[in-house]
Amino acid sequence: MLEDVWLVTGASKGLGLGFATQLAKDGNTVIGLARESDELRLAGQNLAEISDSSYVIACDMGIDDSVTSAASQILESVSSIAGIIHNAGQIGPVVGMENVDQKQWENLIKVNLTSVQSLTNKLMPIMKHEKQTRITTISSGASLRSIEAWSAYCVSKAGLDMWTKCMAEEGAKYNISAIAFAPGIVDTGMQEDIRSANPEDFPAHKNFVDYHRNGDLTDAQSTANKMIPLITTHSMSQSGERFDIRNV
Repeated sequence: MLEDVWLVTGASKGLGLGFATQLAKDGNTVIGLARESDELRLAGQNLAEISDSSYVIACDMGIDDSVTSAASQILESVSSIAGIIHNAGQIGPVVGMENVDQKQWENLIKVNLTSVQSLTNKLMPIMKHEKQTRITTISSGASLRSIEAWSAYCVSKAGLDMWTKCMAEEGAKYNISAIAFAPGIVDTGMQEDIRSANPEDFPAHKNFVDYHRNGDLTDAQSTANKMIPLITTHSMSQSGERFDIRNV
């Protein structure tokens, strides 16, 4: 039986890859999920070199059948998991609510929020064991305040914060904890997507261009490394809390 198995979604790049890499270096078995890509295949190779029991699964969190398939593969390969880092997410569509494409809006909600519930629900059979199982969701300042042209993202992150509280409440009887963790502004593909948005649709566009130009973005791997200790050791008494990397 595999011990200390961690699941990381959005593991092909950015923070997700940072989490997966550090967890593997710490001696854990890591299962990384992300959409099929050359980056995912390379991530799988690198993780296996660090920890030969680690591997990746191609999974699109916006497609129900893909999430179901990934969960089935995990259930068949391991009998317990130590934790899940729900890192997968997207920022677009970056456009006002009046003009946004409804299908794109709903797809972001599925990727950022409802897929978290779906995947966790399917993996509950291997989360109920004597050891504490730790769930982490990735929060954002957008969960606390509205940002023009980010309605879907803001709604998804606010919902994810509350999902975390609900999971903490209901998971306590199974020794399952859940925390939300805001990483700050990190130099990832999501930031590139923000800078690529149409300034006419996104009034705060210049701010994000300036963050990049001024060197205000933090490195993904170093940010992940700073977050990992709390992710992997938080107590049941901390379950349900929202943490900000600036205060850790």
